[in-house]
Amino acid sequence: MTPPVAINDNGSGSVSFFGTHTPKDLVSPGLKPFATTDEGHVDYTGNYRFAPISEAQVSRAMTKRYFADMYDRAISDVVIVGAGSAGLSCAYYLAKNAPEKKITIVEANVAPGGGAWLGGQLMSAMVVRKPAHEFLQEIGVPFEDEGGFVVVRHAAQFTSTLLSKVLAFANVRLFNATAVEDLIVRPDHTGRQRVGGVVTNWTLVSLHHDSQSCMDPNTITAPVIISATGHDGPMGAFCAKRLVSNGMIEKLGDMRCLDMMRAEPVIVNGTREVQPGLIMTGMELSEHDGSNRMGPTFGAMMASGVKAAHEALRILQSVRVEEGVVMGDA
Repeated sequence: MTPPVAINDNGSGSVSFFGTHTPKDLVSPGLKPFATTDEGHVDYTGNYRFAPISEAQVSRAMTKRYFADMYDRAISDVVIVGAGSAGLSCAYYLAKNAPEKKITIVEANVAPGGGAWLGGQLMSAMVVRKPAHEFLQEIGVPFEDEGGFVVVRHAAQFTSTLLSKVLAFANVRLFNATAVEDLIVRPDHTGRQRVGGVVTNWTLVSLHHDSQSCMDPNTITAPVIISATGHDGPMGAFCAKRLVSNGMIEKLGDMRCLDMMRAEPVIVNGTREVQPGLIMTGMELSEHDGSNRMGPTFGAMMASGVKAAHEALRILQSVRVEEGVVMGDA
């Protein structure tokens, strides 16, 4: 997709808001880029010097890229709502196995990772039941083998490794500090109600709708939405709850009490397309289906994310898509 005119590079190294030619009377001599021949000097004895830069260059470098991504990802192939352990595991598998697909992640928090930065009760170690340890081997996270389960020394090592690998894929874009406020739902070619995108806003805006005047949102259109927003909380289980309020399901199943042995296989095997166009993964499924929570074991989140990716690829192979909208069967 071609970037919008508003962010075209005019060839001079600066950004033009008028296509390839910027009116001369709107060019400020004071905003000319510094020469790029000076790259600074590394000297840790007291003479470390940075290359020169202007405040406008910093602003333009950020806004040019951010809004180019927003423009491009207004139509995506897959949108993943939530960048916790399930959402990131899903993004990794999708991005690796479908490099031609645009994978867009929307995360409400500033820091992605969800609850996977620590183990249970704010302790460091992460417990992963086998065979989900194979995902740790895939991404290169070391662990201690305890027989039927493995232990990662610090959960943050898993989350930081996975996050860095996901963001390194050229087909992935992450919009953090961005909330999904609603779903796009419209009749598909068969007459069924189909989830066809997400409605987004910056999280700080979403948190202040009650204290400010109306602040309308933005949208991302996609044939597949994967919801990985976790169990109930301030923004948790969002899509599951929206299905109820939109009349697409009667009520939530509500998460049941903790039972590790039952919970993990139910979450993984139950990961599926819960409504046309909407796949649900991770702990949000426990709220949707009424299944048990598993507490501080993380293997099901990884495996459920990978299962969601398999489901997404299956759907994408089975439908015909035009401009992000499912138009018929493949």
